[in-house]
This record gives sequence, structure tokens and C-alpha cells, in this order.
Amino acid sequence: MPAFIKEDRLLLAAVKYSIPVLLGYPAIGFAFGLLMTEAGYPWWLTLFMSVVMYAGAGQFISIGLFAAGVGLWEAALVQLVVNARHIAYGLSMIKRMTFSGFRKLYCIFGMTDETFALLSSLPSSEEDEICVPGLKEPIPAGGRSKFMFLITFLNQIYWVSGSLIGAFTGTLIPFSIEGIGFALTALFIVLMLEQMFRIRKSGIFFISALPAVLAVIFLPSRMSLLAAIAIALAVSSILYRKERMR
Repeated sequence: MPAFIKEDRLLLAAVKYSIPVLLGYPAIGFAFGLLMTEAGYPWWLTLFMSVVMYAGAGQFISIGLFAAGVGLWEAALVQLVVNARHIAYGLSMIKRMTFSGFRKLYCIFGMTDETFALLSSLPSSEEDEICVPGLKEPIPAGGRSKFMFLITFLNQIYWVSGSLIGAFTGTLIPFSIEGIGFALTALFIVLMLEQMFRIRKSGIFFISALPAVLAVIFLPSRMSLLAAIAIALAVSSILYRKERMR
């Protein structure tokens, strides 16, 4: 099979595999663009943040930080706390990212919540075939690194496109933006449910959800996220070790 046909087939597979994000990211990016315009910022700043920062929730939070006039170090600390969950993502993806070079660096940069949800569903070995819903034949062994790169790249394209359209639309048409910030949370809930049905191991999701609920109830908001992640990781590690010892 000619190389260019293989590349086209891989791109088509990545598009189909990333459809859940395609259905959500443009809308959420649109919401971000609207909020930026509502706050009085130019469209090019929306584009710059979506390309260079690309942090989803971090970008939404940045709007409030800008408006409050916080200092650079304070803003950096807030972003560190908000995005600290990516440390857990990175640790869990070490064995999957066996490739190197630009692809690996970009996949690390583009590891959003939704991208992680998709990539973590892929086979853990480069030698395994990848079955994509909607494709008659699986992606042959050896194509996982390119596939992961394409998914990461496409997801950012979806986000950038939505945010840019939102920024332009906000300058032309007045919108009510009440409640629009919940869009990002809604997308991640949908992806979580899809993962639960796909891997058929719902226990780990409930183990993660319980500490999150308890942390929100009993801890200050600035500590709840990190505490929930730490507790969920600890409990999951203990259960994983017990399962391996059986």
C-alpha cells in the first residue's frame, strides 16, 4: 500500500477517533472566545492563548486573573495548582509514549484532559493493532505514535478554531454568557461516561469521584483538587497492588 494512502488512512482514523472531542471542543472554545471578547480583550490574544497556552480550564481562569489584576507570580501559582493534575496524567502515560522527538514533545504539550481520555484508551504497546469505531480494518502495529500525535494535533485544531470563531462572533453579535463556563465540565463528564462503557471497569471512576466530592465538601476550594487527586491516586495504587498480588 503506498505511503500516502497509509497517511490518509491514519488521519481519517484519528478524525473518527477524536469525534467526541470534535463535538465538544469547538463549542467550549467558542465560549472561551466569547468570554475574552466580553472582558474587552482583542481576538488575537484569544488566538495566542489557544495556540501557546492551550490549557482549557486554565484559559478560562486566566480571564478572571486578568480582570483582577493579579501579579505574574500569583497567576503562575494559581495555574500550577489548577493544572497539577497533569502530573498524574504524565506519569500514567510514560509507558505509552515510547517514541521520541518532536511528536513526543508535542504530545506532552497538548495533553489536555480530553486528549488524555482518548490516548489512555489506546493499546499500551506499539506492537498492538488499534481498532477504531467506523473503520473496517484496524490500524496496523507500529502506527500508534503517529496516531497519538494526530489525535493531539486535531484536538488543538478543534479548540483553536472554536475559540477564534467565538472571539470574532462576540465582536459582532451580543451574547448572554451566563452559565457558559460549565461547557468544559460537561464535555469531560461525557468523555468519562464513554470511558466507563468502553473499558467496563467503573470501580476506578467511583474511587476517583468519592474523594473529589469529599474534598469539595470539607476542604477549601484552593486545596480540594490537589487533595482529591492525591487520595484517588493513593487508593488506586493500593487496589492495583492488591490485584496484582492475587
